[in-house]
Amino acid sequence: MVRLGQVVRFVLALGYIIKRGFTMDAMTTATVPFSEVEARILNPEAREFLTQLAKKFESRRQELLARRRVRQQEIDAGKLPDFLPGTASIREAEWKVAPIPSDLLDRRVEITGPVDRKMIINALNSGASVFMADFEDSNSPTWQNNLEGQANLRDAVRGTISFVSSEGKRYELNPRVATLLVRPRGWHLNERHFSVDGKPISGSLFDFGLYFFHNAAELIRKGTGPYFYLPKMESYLEARLWNDVFCFAQDQMGVPRGTIRATVLIETILAAFEMDEILYELREHSSGLNCGRWDYIFSYIKKFRNRPDFVLPDRSVVTMDKHFLKSYVELLIRTCHRRGIHAMGGMAAQIPIKNDPAANESAIEKVRQDKLREVHAGHDGTWVAHPGLVPVAKEIFDAHMKTPNQIGRALPDVRITAKDLLAVTPGEITEKGLRWNIDVGLQYLESWLRGNGCVPIYNLMEDAATAEICRAQVWQWVRHGAKLSNGQPVTRDMVRACITDQKKLLTGARMAEASEIFDRMMTSTEFAEFLTLVAYDYID
Repeated sequence: MVRLGQVVRFVLALGYIIKRGFTMDAMTTATVPFSEVEARILNPEAREFLTQLAKKFESRRQELLARRRVRQQEIDAGKLPDFLPGTASIREAEWKVAPIPSDLLDRRVEITGPVDRKMIINALNSGASVFMADFEDSNSPTWQNNLEGQANLRDAVRGTISFVSSEGKRYELNPRVATLLVRPRGWHLNERHFSVDGKPISGSLFDFGLYFFHNAAELIRKGTGPYFYLPKMESYLEARLWNDVFCFAQDQMGVPRGTIRATVLIETILAAFEMDEILYELREHSSGLNCGRWDYIFSYIKKFRNRPDFVLPDRSVVTMDKHFLKSYVELLIRTCHRRGIHAMGGMAAQIPIKNDPAANESAIEKVRQDKLREVHAGHDGTWVAHPGLVPVAKEIFDAHMKTPNQIGRALPDVRITAKDLLAVTPGEITEKGLRWNIDVGLQYLESWLRGNGCVPIYNLMEDAATAEICRAQVWQWVRHGAKLSNGQPVTRDMVRACITDQKKLLTGARMAEASEIFDRMMTSTEFAEFLTLVAYDYID
């Protein structure tokens, strides 16, 4: 049977070919740039650089993705994660990562967002220490978004970026801006519009390669460097691959090794057991670790999805004070500080609420309390999703962190075991929680399908991690027949009825496709590893 997504993808691809004048082969290999953006970004030299990266590293990427599948089979068979005995010597030895570049010493507030032009300008001007420009979870990876994002960053690095809104308001950079970091897509994602030897290139290599190729020399000239955030790794071997990519890229471009710096998001449960090893692999290029907490919760659900003893309650109950999350935070801070590098805090997803002062103050207070928890725990900085929250987070860190960072705070008494990291959070599963997962997940996915990966929903700025938690929780509840607080078991029929109910309350040009995808991903027998892998078939 032909699925709706396959039909949608064919129609989109056909329209794209007609619109752009591509032959099918030209579109697949991206060898004939027609637009002004493609001509600048995918010039022959850049395409050759991407081809070299793919030829050298694609086979290793595939081996590591296969290794992920083997580890999942081991977990399903009863072998729970633990600290690796074979790398104990790395954990026990005393070593440090490379000295911190001057423009990364103080990272007390970092703002994140997608790579659209207005967002880049506002984020760089926001007063934050760092802006993380995102090709991953807050970016819907359409071909247009990805290429225009690269062009936008190229202009931002050179200080020439500007934007005029439909109302005529002009945006341009202030004299002083945040330090720029870029997050490429994870190892699991492809870029199907650019093929090497007949196979789509890694989304990671595509995003990293284009940004590094076009901007490394200019960044160095301006006294900064090519800095990155690395997402969704599951092992130190995946960090080793990134380090080898960095070494190769620097050598090819005549850039000194160690110029690239990368902060790793610890947002998978498996990576939590390998923090020391990940830092060790990247020690020449490391700028620390970050608590990517929403994806971490998703990973916890995903990796233990087939185990009835690991079912989590409503998402609203799974907060950072719960034992498995608190333990993960403490281990990350202790590990980073022991190695002389930053331990970054997580995202405040709240956004200002302009038309309701009481609700706005309540939201701001939640941000304050979250940032107080982080600075007291020992984090060296934190994330916000909206420029309006930069002053709030900065006020907290300024008051409680008088130095550029807290790396000197060692936390010698912290002792985290595998049992701590795997502790299951108790709590109820409610009909409200079920409907909330479906409601928010549908709203996010519908927007993502339209090309927007950073979506305000119920006064929170949501990205793909939210939709992943939503659909993974519901799948897990169905898989194990989890009971709601009223005693009803969660069934496929119940979920489908809820999807139908919520769809009637929501609007959006692509809600039918979002509903079809969510229905399949919440009720199928097999669990899809990533929502974005499935939904990628539905976008241009």
